[in-house]
Amino acid sequence: MNDIRILKRSRTEAVLSQRKFFKKTARGRVVKVLRERYLRDDVACGIKSCSLCSEQYEASGSQEPSLPPAGHRKHSQFPQGHFILPDTNIFLHQMDLIESPLMKAPIILLQTVLEEVRHRSLPLYSRLKQLTQSEDKDIWIFYNEYRKDTAVARRQEETPNDRNDRGIRLATKWYNTHLIKSHTLSRSQKPIGTPVVVLLTDDAANRQLAQSEQILCVTAKNYISGLPDAERLADILSVPGDAESLEPTSASSARRAALYPEHLSPSACQAGVKSGDLCHGHFNASQYNYLEGSVSIPSFSKPVLLVGREDMNRAVDGDVVAVQVYPESEWKAPADEVIDQDTTLKNDDPEDSEAEEGVDQEERLVIRGQRVGGRGPSQKQQILRDRQPTGKVVGIIKRNWRALATGTTQQTVFATPVSRSIPRIRLRTRQAPSLVNQKILVTIDRWDVNSKYPEGHFVRALGQVESKEAERESLLLEFEVPFRPFGKAVNACLPVEGEGWIVAPKEEGVGMWGGREDLREMIICSIDPPGCQDIDDALHARLLPNGNVEAGVHIADVSHFVHADTAMDSEAASRGTTVYLVDQRIDMLPSLLGTNLCSLRPHVERLAFSCIWELTPEAQIVDVRFSKSVIASKEAFTYEAAQKRKDDLSLNDPITQSIRLLNGLARKLKAGRMAAGALNLASPEVKIHLQSAESSDPIDVEQKELYETNSLVEEFMLLANISVAGKIQEAFPQTAVLRRHLPPPRANFEKLQDLLMKRKGISLDVSSSGALAASLDQCIDPAEPAFNTLVRIMATRCMLSAEYFASGSVPRDTFSHYGLASPIYTHFTSPIRRYADVLVHRQLSAAVGHASLHATLHSKAHVERVLDNVNRRHRMAQMASRASTEFYTGLALKAREKHAGGVLPREKAFVIRTFRNGVSVFVSSLGLEGLVVFKEDIKFDAETYTVVVPSPSGDGREISMSVFDQIEVQISVEKDKNTQRGKVKMTLVDGANDA
Repeated sequence: MNDIRILKRSRTEAVLSQRKFFKKTARGRVVKVLRERYLRDDVACGIKSCSLCSEQYEASGSQEPSLPPAGHRKHSQFPQGHFILPDTNIFLHQMDLIESPLMKAPIILLQTVLEEVRHRSLPLYSRLKQLTQSEDKDIWIFYNEYRKDTAVARRQEETPNDRNDRGIRLATKWYNTHLIKSHTLSRSQKPIGTPVVVLLTDDAANRQLAQSEQILCVTAKNYISGLPDAERLADILSVPGDAESLEPTSASSARRAALYPEHLSPSACQAGVKSGDLCHGHFNASQYNYLEGSVSIPSFSKPVLLVGREDMNRAVDGDVVAVQVYPESEWKAPADEVIDQDTTLKNDDPEDSEAEEGVDQEERLVIRGQRVGGRGPSQKQQILRDRQPTGKVVGIIKRNWRALATGTTQQTVFATPVSRSIPRIRLRTRQAPSLVNQKILVTIDRWDVNSKYPEGHFVRALGQVESKEAERESLLLEFEVPFRPFGKAVNACLPVEGEGWIVAPKEEGVGMWGGREDLREMIICSIDPPGCQDIDDALHARLLPNGNVEAGVHIADVSHFVHADTAMDSEAASRGTTVYLVDQRIDMLPSLLGTNLCSLRPHVERLAFSCIWELTPEAQIVDVRFSKSVIASKEAFTYEAAQKRKDDLSLNDPITQSIRLLNGLARKLKAGRMAAGALNLASPEVKIHLQSAESSDPIDVEQKELYETNSLVEEFMLLANISVAGKIQEAFPQTAVLRRHLPPPRANFEKLQDLLMKRKGISLDVSSSGALAASLDQCIDPAEPAFNTLVRIMATRCMLSAEYFASGSVPRDTFSHYGLASPIYTHFTSPIRRYADVLVHRQLSAAVGHASLHATLHSKAHVERVLDNVNRRHRMAQMASRASTEFYTGLALKAREKHAGGVLPREKAFVIRTFRNGVSVFVSSLGLEGLVVFKEDIKFDAETYTVVVPSPSGDGREISMSVFDQIEVQISVEKDKNTQRGKVKMTLVDGANDA
């Protein structure tokens, strides 16, 4: 019998391998948590031809090394070759520099750094993960926390940051020692010398400690000075990384007086929020007045208003801010005038420090609430009614600074972002003359208390202004849409057969047929928009012998191809959604899956996940079942083609009968939803006509036409989503991936209610979704059929956004979807283009016993983290899509003007808001919103939402315009002098009524 020996671990090793901490449970108990980490001595360095690690790769079967043996030799300070090891500070502040193709040195990315970046900034973490998968960079992730030689334990009285910095220094020292040993053992090493690992840090304290420990370290500024492209890289250098890296302009000189109050520290902000002295929320910049912003806070029925630059205190749109609310006696109403930053500040000089001191006259009037022309008694009463909580920003909890597309000119170093909600950026660049007429990418670095504007750095040029390529890339970057090609690791997850993959011959219970229903003979078809290639869903319906109807929704079985915890799954989770632009689709999954193997194309066998109901003729659910299946769609219709098929009485084939059955049921399903209080809202949708798919030149724009078959598909997708939601919530009450739409605060509708009552005598009841739905049905103007759609669009803007959530994260009574009047809801029907649907498929598969659920989907914290990213990606994708539509609408209008021989197009427009110096209008035929600004004196009545202006024809008449009136506008597209982008300009041609 063999002897068994038990070896006691040394105290030093125990300290390194154990992590002990205390946490408070949901019931308030404090418990001690002890976690064990297993330290190893076979974590490889990642350098090719390393004589010390070569056996470790073979023994463990781990990833092959990717770093070149000699490192990078084109650096004046390190001719023998070098690798760079950046600390967390570098990735947080110099990511643009690290991503630059001019930075060619191999990078060692420590596990400590990667985890700290994830903790500090999810957007930067996503960028860093994408960078590690890029084929253009040599990056090795070194798991220093699991190697005995580099693992560190937190010392008593040591902060987590200091512990991480010490671990980074230790790993750098270990790497250099490791390289010396490796090159000593290698006889084939050339006599040039041993390459070195350089610690790259802009943290002064970390750098000082590294130098005292004889560790080679440099700042980002000093490092790039030794590279061949030093001048170009200096422009990309972020200011906060090293405040001395660039010469300060006179406008940012420390001698100038402070223009803003100092921000409270993050800890002071958190303490203030916890005590109730402060509130926190996302800062939203006004799209009409650059001197106003607001912060939505749950404890107030209206957003907290911020008036003037000092009260906004350097907040940028999207920042999470801490706000101090003023006493109610100091609350104000939003300004009733359009104040444009570009017009007001057009004479500002970025180098003129004197011009920035103090508060200008325009801002002083806004703060006082006094505009030229005064106010009558009715306006004062209106202001009292419109007053809302007012406050000031006292600290920034989380910045939303990201890459921004801008334009610049040779006469200035101001960069003006395309988005009106972002302030001008004072830009430091050595390449200003060469950037004229270029669309450029910039990043905000800092905003000092003595600077009127934030300061940033030039990242790179995107191309000529107004070119489709530059505009497309600028909006993808601005809205953080991942658009890099899929990497090798992702493509390695695809089926090896490629396009030759087929469903295997049927063998019951074997391979992909295990647990699947054979529905290949079922009369199934898909109905989608024209040109759709990623067909997620297909449908069928047939009569049953008992008089009921069997209806089915069949969804592409993406989870069969995208397995949890793989490179493809990680990439899909990071992307979150497919992004649809006018002329391009940025896929969430490789096209082999999205448009081929997963797409439910007609006349080919495809794997599906089916939701099949037995319904009564009145569309009441008798039974529902869920099953993995194999289908063969019989036809792929467009909405228009399916509509014609349904309406053609000469056709009575099985597919046509199926469509008619589905349509009849869909009508009853919709009627049932509406009776339950579901809302029939609206959003402006337009169709851009392109000259050809290859050129993508727009030639015209028009409203999208909707058919009854649009509603058919929508009703059955909603029914499937609701049915699946109930199933997965029952199976996984803590981690089910659901989607909710919270009821909007009633205060959101106050303005719309007042408008409808005063202008149309219509009362809008918002006491419930059902009451709102009934009220919207009554918003009818017999003289103008489009009026009801306009009101629905305006009501939609009063709503809150829907969001994904984990079922165990919120109270059960907040699960409901307000707009759909459904107590529970999820997304199941579009897994090709939405990652949330992929997670739902995995949960449903486990719920019906088809497969076990991956461990990550049992973790509420993991699901919450993934859904936070999916929610953010979804919002960004929507904004990118809208920006693309706006840009192409502008191009289409220019094409229309050119085709008409230079005659500017004219369109009917609804007035949707009035100001003291203009009106906001909505052109329903183009889905376009714009401002008509009047320079001459006008009469403004805030009480009745009316403006009176002289007739544009100059005939002495006066034209009266009120909200909901229809006017005629002339539309032109002019190049904005600041952003260099085509800007839609509207001018009044004729009003609704003579005054």
